[in-house]
Amino acid sequence: MAFRGVSIKSHHRLLYEKMCGFLIGNSPALTINNQTVRHRRTKHWDPKWKTLRRLKVIKVDLPNFREKFDELSEEEVRSRLKQSGVLPTRPWQEHPFSITSTGQIFEAYVPPEGDGKVSPITVQGAKQSLQFLEKKTKTMLTVRKIRQFEEEFDGPQFCKEATNIYIKVHELMAKKELDNLTDYVTERVYPEVIHNIDNKTLNWKYLKDVELPRIVHARHTNVVTNDNIFAQVTVRFHTQQILAVYDRFGRLMHGSEILAKDVLEYVVFEKHLSNQYGVWRIHDKIIPTWLPPREPLRRTFRKIVEPEVDSTVVPHEEENVEKDTSKELSK
Repeated sequence: MAFRGVSIKSHHRLLYEKMCGFLIGNSPALTINNQTVRHRRTKHWDPKWKTLRRLKVIKVDLPNFREKFDELSEEEVRSRLKQSGVLPTRPWQEHPFSITSTGQIFEAYVPPEGDGKVSPITVQGAKQSLQFLEKKTKTMLTVRKIRQFEEEFDGPQFCKEATNIYIKVHELMAKKELDNLTDYVTERVYPEVIHNIDNKTLNWKYLKDVELPRIVHARHTNVVTNDNIFAQVTVRFHTQQILAVYDRFGRLMHGSEILAKDVLEYVVFEKHLSNQYGVWRIHDKIIPTWLPPREPLRRTFRKIVEPEVDSTVVPHEEENVEKDTSKELSK
């Protein structure tokens, strides 16, 4: 132990002399004691969990994002994709779309001339009844098709449901509740409804039925595939209503709030039969060709006030022209 203490003291003394410059670098004493000891500072002091700490780190081969696929050949691109486990992209040309309603009326109903005014006892009324029976065959086939998807479908019950939808749509139009309007009208007629109530105020009231509503026409068709079936049912409404339309300035444009009128309408209802959650909605309104033209709405325009011109006052340019002509004549 004494020798060890002496060696430690001599070692410290040599280091001190080296630092002070008393010894030369080639001295044999320095070569013996000039051994550097390197200590690893990154190593954990406890090697107990060394294996688990190594397993925490996972080496991932990152792709080369700077590589340009346009400059590679087809075989190189294929090998890169296969190495990465990625399927090649396909030139998709399909676009997803949803068909919730049709774009028009198929086989539209043609109302007989004078409907609602002609008595069934007259000759013309008897002809109308006969034509209705001739067209009833396709209507019954459509009703049978509807019952395949809606077993409880019944004509009189459907007319009550159609009346409620008809009243609800007009109430929403009068209140301008556009968010709930799509639940009762299809996407085809929605823009027309918005256009009719734009910058207008509607006062509408349903009074009573002059005649009970009835189904006069029904058709069905398939769209794109045979399983995608739409049905359209035309209901005849003969009702008594009150309608008053005001413009944005509050001036009366059409109708009256005290005068009730009899209204005869043919409203088309549509339903997506293949859709489990499909409902009956208003699709269009049939306007007969023999119907007289409606009175145009009284619109309000800005009046352009033209400045008043005094005939006795001569414009400045005309005065100059007259002076020039008089000078020329005097010369």
